[in-house]
Amino acid sequence: MQIYDIESLDQEGRGIARRDGKAIFIEGALTGEVVTANVFRKKPSFENANVATILRASSQRVTPRCVNFGNCGGCSLQHLEPRAQVAAKQRVLEDNLWHIGKVRAGHLLPPIHGPSWGYRRRARMTARYVVKKGGSLIGFHEKKSSFVADMQSCEVLPLSISKLLPPLRELVGKLAIRERMPQIEIACGDAADVLVFRVLEPPTEADKVLLKSFAEAHGVHVYLQPKGPETAHPFWPAAPADLYYTLPEFGIKMPFFPTEFTQVNHEVNRVLVHRALALLAPQPGERIADMFCGIGNFSLPIARSGAQVLGIEGSASLVKRAAENAAFNGLQANTRYQGMNLFEITSESYAALCETGERGSFSRMLIDPPRDGAMALVKALAAAPPERIVYVSCNPATLARDAEVLVHGQGYTLTAAGVVNMFPHTAHVESIAVFDR
Repeated sequence: MQIYDIESLDQEGRGIARRDGKAIFIEGALTGEVVTANVFRKKPSFENANVATILRASSQRVTPRCVNFGNCGGCSLQHLEPRAQVAAKQRVLEDNLWHIGKVRAGHLLPPIHGPSWGYRRRARMTARYVVKKGGSLIGFHEKKSSFVADMQSCEVLPLSISKLLPPLRELVGKLAIRERMPQIEIACGDAADVLVFRVLEPPTEADKVLLKSFAEAHGVHVYLQPKGPETAHPFWPAAPADLYYTLPEFGIKMPFFPTEFTQVNHEVNRVLVHRALALLAPQPGERIADMFCGIGNFSLPIARSGAQVLGIEGSASLVKRAAENAAFNGLQANTRYQGMNLFEITSESYAALCETGERGSFSRMLIDPPRDGAMALVKALAAAPPERIVYVSCNPATLARDAEVLVHGQGYTLTAAGVVNMFPHTAHVESIAVFDR
């Protein structure tokens, strides 16, 4: 069996070794370790392997806290000390910026991090009735598999939700539609917890009794979703849940619908919003754009500063929600929201946005795109470039790609960048970057 020296970690948290010009990606290995490994995939330029024996362990290796580690595909870095996880993500961000975007940040921002456990306020769990397993399974998928992990608990979910997994399994196993209920979505707010059951056929009367009893016994709201996310509706209690999160620094309360996108880590989100606003430095009366604005997570704090904010979002339902949240927080005079597909924006349509305001073009802009990034938008900015851009990213590769356009094509400087540890114990890298002209 081959012996490998681990040089670094890749973006999926795998150890990287090199042999005969090949990169060997070894799951379960950490930087600085010496290991043996079982190769399960060979290609001309790389190989994939699982660690077999650790001959020399890293000083940053820790015992995984979760009993599901190694089987569940939800977390891949629990064997690495949390501060080392953040450092590894910082290196991933820097490597992507340089190797993809050919840019380096003027300085690195301090990492944003928060609780390592019980942080995940949103989750989508698979429900599956498996006769060979003796009943229903509720959990995340197994690593690199469509099978459902056999989970009795989850360390990254809030404790109150983790404790629900065994009774949830029992509940689903009793339902007549158990084989027509593929998913349970979890949405936790500051004052209510919601479970959204995806139902491919209506529950029977006996099922309704069981669902109602479960909701009452565990103090949760049960919603049913017969089709797309917009069809989710309260089942029990019959009234909608009082689902919201707060941004206390800005005096903002943010209601949201259970299937709407919100950040999974409320504590880290508060720090992220604080950092973004400090970097953006909005001034009263300025005209600022919030691109991919969602339900108003950044635009409402910006509006609280006295700036005039235009929020742009591709989802009509999120545009409506953002406008409602602005009114709820008394910020409708400082905000305007508009629907637009930012993946298809052009220089002409961007210029038209700039012309709709009394003050003309935007002085500053916040961009918070999904994983695909904002290539069309950053190209369109040439029509009227803002002085400063704060870019919040959930994919370092597309951030780096867009940074290349901004720096080498639009004349911006990458002033600063840093990681946001929104998903501890996973290889997922979120970040924030500042571009100045």
